[in-house]
Amino acid sequence: MGPRKNQQLGVLLVAAVFVAAAVGNSVVVVAAARDGPGKNYDLDHTLETVMSMLSCKSESLIPSYICSVIGKSRWGWASDDPNDDLTLDPPPSLLDSANLTKYVDELPQMPKILGYGFRDGLPVPINLTIGMYNKTWQFHRDMPPTPVFVYGQSSDTATFPGPTIVARQNVPLFVTWENHLPDTHILPWDPTVDTAKPNTTGVPTVVHLHGGAMPPEFDGSAFAWFTADFRERGPAWRQATYWYPNVQAPGNLWYHDHALGLTRENLLAGLLAAYVIEKPDLETPMNLPCDPHDLYLVIADRRFYSNGSIFMNSTGVAPSVHPQWQPEYFGEVMTVNGKAWPFVNVQRRRYRLRILNASNARYLSITLSLSNSSGSAGLPFHVIGSDSSYLLNPVTVSKLVLSPAEIFDVIVDFSVLPPETEIEMLNSAPYPFPNGNNQTNSTLDGKVMKFVVKALNGTLDNDMPDKSKVPEHGVPYASVTAVPLPTMTRIITLFEHFNNESQTTLLDINRLSLHDKATETPKSGTTELWQVINLTGDNHPLHLHLASFQAVKMQQLNDSDTFTNCMLENNNTITCNLDKHAIGPELPVPEHEKAWKNVVKLPPAYVTTVLVAFRLVETNQPYPFDVTTYPGYVYHCHILDHEDNAMIRPLIMT
Repeated sequence: MGPRKNQQLGVLLVAAVFVAAAVGNSVVVVAAARDGPGKNYDLDHTLETVMSMLSCKSESLIPSYICSVIGKSRWGWASDDPNDDLTLDPPPSLLDSANLTKYVDELPQMPKILGYGFRDGLPVPINLTIGMYNKTWQFHRDMPPTPVFVYGQSSDTATFPGPTIVARQNVPLFVTWENHLPDTHILPWDPTVDTAKPNTTGVPTVVHLHGGAMPPEFDGSAFAWFTADFRERGPAWRQATYWYPNVQAPGNLWYHDHALGLTRENLLAGLLAAYVIEKPDLETPMNLPCDPHDLYLVIADRRFYSNGSIFMNSTGVAPSVHPQWQPEYFGEVMTVNGKAWPFVNVQRRRYRLRILNASNARYLSITLSLSNSSGSAGLPFHVIGSDSSYLLNPVTVSKLVLSPAEIFDVIVDFSVLPPETEIEMLNSAPYPFPNGNNQTNSTLDGKVMKFVVKALNGTLDNDMPDKSKVPEHGVPYASVTAVPLPTMTRIITLFEHFNNESQTTLLDINRLSLHDKATETPKSGTTELWQVINLTGDNHPLHLHLASFQAVKMQQLNDSDTFTNCMLENNNTITCNLDKHAIGPELPVPEHEKAWKNVVKLPPAYVTTVLVAFRLVETNQPYPFDVTTYPGYVYHCHILDHEDNAMIRPLIMT
C-alpha cells in the first residue's frame, strides 16, 4: 500500500472517530466495509448513515477541516490525484424505475411568492431573500428521500421546483440570492470543461431570470458565480441583491442556476423554478381560468440510484479528454412538480396549464389521451401563449412539442368528459430529438402524468359555474410586424465536429468559445435577422439573454453533407455557397409558436431565420435602463450539456 493510500485511510479513520461519538459502533462497519466489498453485515442502513456523514452531509458532526480533506467527489471518498489507484466501493445500483407504481402521488403546486407589496391599494416594490439549500425530497411514495439542491425562503420551505414568483408588470422586484449549499456537490462534475472552480471548497451558483429584461449586472452572468456565504466569487460578481424591473410584456418565465460549466449539474440537482409577470388590466378581461384552476406543470426527466439519489453520468464519452461530460442527459422517470408520474383531480371545467419543460436535454412531444386508449383519442390544447408572450390569437392543437426551457400556456376543457374519466399526458419524442435512435418506453418516459375528472359533487365540490373561456383574441404585439424592420442580418452556425486527436465530438457556435471576442454586438433598441445554420444532427433550442425573438422561416439545406464538410474546413458561408444550398423545402413555423419567445427550435440541416428584437415588444420602446454595461449578456443552446461544453457565446450590446 502506497503512502497516499495510507494517508487517505488515515483520514477516513480520523473521520470515523468523530462519527463514533454519534453513532457508536458504526466505526466497525466502516472498517468492515473497506475490508471486502463482497461481505454484507446486514448493516447497510448504518453504513449509509456513516457514509453520508463522511460525505459532509452532517456538518455539525464532523469538523469542516476533515470534510475538506475527505470530499472532492460525489461520494466524498475520491482522491484528487489522477495517479492514485485506490480502489473504491462501487456506487449504489440503479433504481429499477419500472417497479415504481404510476399515478400514486398527487401533483403538488409549488408555493407562490408575491413579488410586490401594496401601499394605499397600489402595488409597490419589495425585497425578497431566497436561498439555495441542500435537503432531501420525496420524488415518489416508494422511493427513499433524494438529496437535492433547491430554492426557498428557508430550508424548511424550499421545494423542488422552487417557489413560483408572481411579479407585477412595471413594479420592480429586488431579490437577494443566498447560497447555503455544502462544500461539495451532490453530483459529479467535470473540471476539464470550462467551469467555475473555487480555490478551496463550495458549490458555485448564480441565478438567471430566463426570459427577463434587466441590466447585465443583474442577468446572472456565468462569471458572476458565488459560493456559500459569498466566501468566493467569480470575476463578474458585483452584488448579492438583484434588481428585476419587470418592464416587459406579461408572460411566463423561469429562474434557474447559470454558473459557468455547472448548469447541467445544478439544474439536475433542482435549482429551477417558475416566474410570472402578470398584468391584470390585460388579463382580467380575458376571463382565463384562475386560482385553483390555474396549474403550473414543471416537467423534468430524471434517473435515480436505488438509494434515492439522482443518477448522473460519471464517465464521459471521451474519458481521456472529459472524464465526466456527456453530450446529453436523459432519464426514464418523468417528474412533474417534483413528483414521479403524479395524478391530479380536476373538475368538469376549463383549466389553465402553464407547461415548462425543465429537462436538461429531453424534448417532449405531449398529447392528452384517454387512459388505456391507443393515444388517438383525447383532448386538445388551446394554446394562448408561448414563453413570455401571449399569442396574436389562440391556436388549438392536438400535440405540443417542447424543447428544453420552452413554455406553453394552454387551456384544456375537461367539461366535455364524463366524471371519473382518466386522461394521461403522454410523451412520444425520440431522443436525441428528432433523429435519435432512442424511442420512448410506453411504460416509462412515454408517460408523464394523469388527470382524473371528478363530478361537481365529488371530491372537488364546487357549485360555482365556470365563467372562464378560451379568449377569442390575444395581443396585437405578438406579430413580428409590431416592431421596426431589421437593420442587421447575422449568420450564426452551430457546429458538431469530431476531433481526431482527442477522439471526441466537439460542439460550438461559429467555431468560437465563450472567451473569444464577441462578434454579436447589437445596437440597443433595434431589431435584427439572425440566420442560424444548424450543421448538427440534433434540434437545438436557441436562447438569447435580454432579447425577445421568434422564428419566421425554416429553410432546409440542399446537399447538406457537402455544405457541412465545406463549413467544417473553411467556416465561411460565402466560400461554401450558402445561397446555393439554402434552397430546400421550407418548413412552416407552427402557428402556436408565432409569439415572442425566449427559446426557438433549430431543426438539423436547416437555416432558421429568427427575428430578434432588442427592445420592449409590447410598447415598441427601447429598454429603460443601460444594457451596455459589464459583463454583457450571452446566447447559447439550452440543452444544458451543450451549453456547458460549449455552445455559448457572448452578446454585447452597444
